[in-house]
Amino acid sequence: MATTQTRRLGIFFALALVMAATRMHHFGALPDASWGVFFLAGFWLRGSARWAFALLIAEAVLIDFLVITGQGMDFWSHYCISPAYWFMPVYFGALWFGGSTLARRQLGLRLPALGLAVATLLASEAACYLISNGSFYWLSSSVPLPRSFASWFVNLGDWYLPFLGTTALYVGIGAALHVLMVQLARSLRQAHRRDLPH
Repeated sequence: MATTQTRRLGIFFALALVMAATRMHHFGALPDASWGVFFLAGFWLRGSARWAFALLIAEAVLIDFLVITGQGMDFWSHYCISPAYWFMPVYFGALWFGGSTLARRQLGLRLPALGLAVATLLASEAACYLISNGSFYWLSSSVPLPRSFASWFVNLGDWYLPFLGTTALYVGIGAALHVLMVQLARSLRQAHRRDLPH
């Protein structure tokens, strides 16, 4: 979807606000939208990867820092902060790549587009989940020894559906807003054509 720089900035700030509002309260009333935000950002801001992706990563780290230190804990000794934390750009990159790949293959507002969107979301979310969960399981000192592939697969199964459901929820909301805006823009263009002198 081609956008002006002003529109891109508006989309970026809206996505950053959603991530800030939900990531601040991990496991709170609103589930963390970060995964959905990176997929949608890849879709809407794919030509802005140089600045938008880096700023969203920086925002995620800043939020984590503020939340952890705000609870009186040392950031570097927190349960979630381990060598796996540095894989964040990789697993969020998988979601961004999925969103940008989908944007390049847009089929318009037709049924095949829905199938492609679902398949792309599932693939990129699965890659993100495998990288984030796997890096934490194998690299974090918080995971008790001994580690094994059998116990990792159990761990994968325990968390996969909740992460998938949350990501799909936010991407679904974004998709509904996208369809609404495309339809609104189309209606405005048609109304403008009707108003032009013949």
